[in-house]
Amino acid sequence: MGTKPTALEHPYLFDPSYGYGRAKLLAVGSPDGPPDFAEFWTHTRRMAAAVPLRLEMREIKSPHEDLRVWEASFDSLGGLRVGAWVTEPRQSDPGAGGWVVGHGYGGRVEPAFDGLFRTAPAIFFCVRGFNLSASEEIPDSFEHHVLHGIESRDTYVHRGCVADIWAAASALGEMFPGSAENLRYFGGSLSGGLGALALPWDGRFNRAFLDVPSFGNHPLRLRLPGTGSGEYVRLHSVGHPEVISVLAYFDAATAARSIRIPVFVAAALFDPAVPPPGQFAVYNALPGDKELFTWTSGHFSTPAEAAEQAQLAARLADWFRCP
Repeated sequence: MGTKPTALEHPYLFDPSYGYGRAKLLAVGSPDGPPDFAEFWTHTRRMAAAVPLRLEMREIKSPHEDLRVWEASFDSLGGLRVGAWVTEPRQSDPGAGGWVVGHGYGGRVEPAFDGLFRTAPAIFFCVRGFNLSASEEIPDSFEHHVLHGIESRDTYVHRGCVADIWAAASALGEMFPGSAENLRYFGGSLSGGLGALALPWDGRFNRAFLDVPSFGNHPLRLRLPGTGSGEYVRLHSVGHPEVISVLAYFDAATAARSIRIPVFVAAALFDPAVPPPGQFAVYNALPGDKELFTWTSGHFSTPAEAAEQAQLAARLADWFRCP
């Protein structure tokens, strides 16, 4: 059942299922990564933790009477200033924990005010280069952002973006010390892949959701055309094959092997922007407690989307209520 590739009408010159059915997707592996993969990331984590946070915040008008809202800013790796929105339910339980919430390559212009994020304080950070974290040094268009600093593992922008997740967790913890009791990560697409890279090296998180995660199995992704940020990396690597060794340090599927907390992954059978084999590579690599939701499509609307969103919302509510 469900072993054939998903067939949907689409305008693309390539097949966004890439010839993979569910059974084949569940067999996609993950690269071993460089011998010093873990050493590189634990060193990055130590560097990031040594940066003084210098948290600043100001409360702003909330569109909802039952929520307080702040704009916050803080320093991250390299001294770069990161911005975020923070929400707090006025009637939140002090032991409700907290949420660190990422975004996709479209950025974000406001926090989310609904669903799970009404249960506890939440920080909606903007990764370096986007929206509240705009920088003259870093481009804010995904096709340029994804290539920024790619010449070296030390300068690649995704290294700093991962550190921004850790800094956001620190900022939330400084504002709401109780958030450390049950800190959860929620990220999709760009921030799904970044989350997989961030989670193994930060013991503060105890549960996570990764939606259509990007950056899984770069060696495979570099062979698959698409419409998202990965396509710009693929085309760049044709003329600059040396970046392949850099990308090996930023493979979400390799990192997923080292995640030790429960993770819920939503992966698509058809996705023109983030190839499904890469998404499933992240899920397959997780060694521990995990759960899978399968989208009919990602980054592409279908009539099934609304019903699937409702199904996923119900499952996530149960998942995050788990102790």
